[in-house]
Amino acid sequence: MDVIQVENSLGLTVCKRQPLVIERGQGAFVWDGDGNQLLDFTSGWGVTCLGHAHPVMLSSLSAQAAYIMQNPNSGFTYSPARARLLLELQQVLPDGLDRIYFANSGAEANDAALKFARKITGRQRVLAVHGSFHGRTLATLSVSGGASSSARFLPSVPGNDFVAVNDLAAMIDDDVAAVILEPIQGEGGVKAVSHEILRQLQQQCRAHGALLIIDEVQTGFCRTGAFFAISDTGVRPDIMTMGKGIAGGLPFAAIAMTQAVASAVQLGDHGGTYCGNPLMCAVAADVVGYLREHRVAEHVNVLGQIMLQDLQALQQTFSDLVSEVRGQGFMLALALGSDSWVWPLTDACAAQGVIVTPTKNAVVRLLPTLLLTESEWQLGLARIRAALLELRRQVADQAHCA
Repeated sequence: MDVIQVENSLGLTVCKRQPLVIERGQGAFVWDGDGNQLLDFTSGWGVTCLGHAHPVMLSSLSAQAAYIMQNPNSGFTYSPARARLLLELQQVLPDGLDRIYFANSGAEANDAALKFARKITGRQRVLAVHGSFHGRTLATLSVSGGASSSARFLPSVPGNDFVAVNDLAAMIDDDVAAVILEPIQGEGGVKAVSHEILRQLQQQCRAHGALLIIDEVQTGFCRTGAFFAISDTGVRPDIMTMGKGIAGGLPFAAIAMTQAVASAVQLGDHGGTYCGNPLMCAVAADVVGYLREHRVAEHVNVLGQIMLQDLQALQQTFSDLVSEVRGQGFMLALALGSDSWVWPLTDACAAQGVIVTPTKNAVVRLLPTLLLTESEWQLGLARIRAALLELRRQVADQAHCA
């Protein structure tokens, strides 16, 4: 079977794709159909937090599948696996986020958060940040990036305003239902919001009766060197959304809220077929438990600082190509001098044996497994260095031809 030919001819193509057929993975590594080994510095876009084929996940999947994978009447009935995950999350969530609902994806969690905010406050207006990304449903796309993001999908969802992050607090008034933002933008290029701005937003939201929605879909579950990016900020949102790393590679997400918000949610306000599916819940409980018990956030924080320093040194060597390095923990970015270099560098990295994430606005992201070792990092760093040398050669050749 020609995998690429089948997918190209029968699948719906909505993005540029790499000519890589990945057959299996183990830890930080994957293998293609020809047996070539590559380092995965994408974690499936921040999802496979424990790496590929981790024993904890394999054991959890097998054990729960032997019991039950989907409850009769879904969320109408109770589940021991769901209850266990709720208890596990209560040990790591910021104080005050006492009520949790489960979904399939971060986009679904954010969509529900926006719906709840408008229903509870009785207001329509939502403030979002330029460069943000909250999902691809019509509602979440309408608060992602800027007004142009949803312009081609008509009718657009009204009531959304985009503001520069530094101006956001000043724009909150009594007409605002909610403010939604990522503590560190992912798709926007790994750009962090300062703790002071987050605290100002919380203060202004409280003063005007608006809800503060923090999107931790990509930053949560130890990705930034803390269990959540807001863990050490003193900020306690009204609603927090989670996804990606929560279940180590399975499609799963959650929305947590304060008791005050939850008390305004009525029967019939939301629902879903997979709203806490036992199989996903069992795996997520074991993943979250592993992250907590093995102090993975501390590992990410320590090694992440080394990685950032190494990338900053690399930037000095390739200052003609890399304009900036930024990030926190295992959420890192190389900002290139030209957006046209993103895919050539991505392809050059793959040719050297490391897979990275191409991102708009001239950024290449690194999102490796949270269990990455320093020796694996050094191997990946050497391969990225070799890819940058190749990019430099390509850029020089283009300039010579011009």
